Amino acid sequence: MRRLGRFCTILIYAMTSDTTNRSSLTRFAWLSIAAAILTIALKAIAYLLTGSVGLLSDALESFVNLVGALMALAMLTIAARPADEDHAYGHNKAEYFSSGVEGTLILLAAVGIAVAAIPRLITPKPLEQVGLGLGVSVAASLVNLFVARVLLRASKQHHSITLEANAYHLMTDVWTSVGVLVGVGAVALTGWERLDPIVACLVAANIVWSGVGIVRKSVLGLMDTALPVEEQNKLRKVLEPYVQSGVQCHALRTRQSGARQFLSLHVLVPGLWTVQRGHRLLESIEADIRHALPSVTVFTHLESLNDPTSWDDTSLDRTETPPIEAPAKPQQESSDGDAQFPKK
Repeated sequence: MRRLGRFCTILIYAMTSDTTNRSSLTRFAWLSIAAAILTIALKAIAYLLTGSVGLLSDALESFVNLVGALMALAMLTIAARPADEDHAYGHNKAEYFSSGVEGTLILLAAVGIAVAAIPRLITPKPLEQVGLGLGVSVAASLVNLFVARVLLRASKQHHSITLEANAYHLMTDVWTSVGVLVGVGAVALTGWERLDPIVACLVAANIVWSGVGIVRKSVLGLMDTALPVEEQNKLRKVLEPYVQSGVQCHALRTRQSGARQFLSLHVLVPGLWTVQRGHRLLESIEADIRHALPSVTVFTHLESLNDPTSWDDTSLDRTETPPIEAPAKPQQESSDGDAQFPKK
């Protein structure tokens, strides 16, 4: 009976652990790869049918989607590795390399689109089989829209910047396709052939904006940017009851590292407290923080309110090293010395 219960526990864990198993995210990368290959084929057919440089630019961006998806697959695989001796904080930052590379590829694709559009702007060329070409391009856009929504939902659920960058790139591709379709349709209605390369140049400008945004977010991640303001406000609400009870906190630092969040905090308590009492307080604070911010890894440091050196390490770099004194005789604590934790 005990073995059966253990088996059921393992089975339930296997069914519910998907939200925390980072390796499961690679399946979304494979979905993005399949979508990129399909849309490249569809948009290439649309370009061959119509000769539209706008549709050609759309196909080039889908090729960038494929390269980005392959990079995402590689980086998600690395990010899923557990912490080791060389990477004690895990491999989560690998995701920033994926989003950074994808953003750079987007910028290169914009340059390629502009290079292809400018000659056509100077020497216009009539479009052919516009209706059929537009139909094929619409089908490709619908594929991108569906996959982008799936990736965006997964990125929010798993806090993955790689999936988020891939999703927004695909959504940019969708809006790009809409612009191209409008341009080609306008050419068919007005007969003004220069509308097609003009729209292609506008597409390139839109891609540049998207690429810069993705690269900027990747750089901020590599620079250990603090947690969002909303989550910092949650943290302050957690600490407020403890501060009101007489405990003080300082040297609070947060950073985002891919899907993982880190937080360090110094907690100051009366000098007469025992180590056990201080430890119990820290355990309570850490538990409340993890409840409010489930993805955070908490590091706390206990200090004495009565020791002046406790206030010398509020900055990141400590300028002075306090003299090392002989350990004092342990203080006796009253029998009612349990930590007074704030009421939940």
